[in-house]
Amino acid sequence: MDILYRRGSATAAEVREGLRSAPSYSATRALLRILEAKGHVAHTQDARRYVFTPTVPRERARGSALKRLVQTFFEGSTELAIAALLDRSERRLTLEEIGRLEELIAKAKKEGR
Repeated sequence: MDILYRRGSATAAEVREGLRSAPSYSATRALLRILEAKGHVAHTQDARRYVFTPTVPRERARGSALKRLVQTFFEGSTELAIAALLDRSERRLTLEEIGRLEELIAKAKKEGR
């Protein structure tokens, strides 16, 4: 999906080229067909090639994926997910990033979440 969002649209071969440890071409096509069946992408035909385009806005897809990740790996706990991200970060947060996180936490407190 990230490749499709960055490019706007792409063929299965182009998606495969954009992956670091790419699966086979057939596996890439199968994944795109699954994403299409779930309503995440659509295709148009350009000669003999299918060109895939995202149908779900990136923010909506990001929220849905994050929700599933937190439910699956962190027992639905936002706290555990954030702690894992902070513990495993490959780089330290900047003061600006810490400030934005503090603002988000203060807003959540104010809203009673």
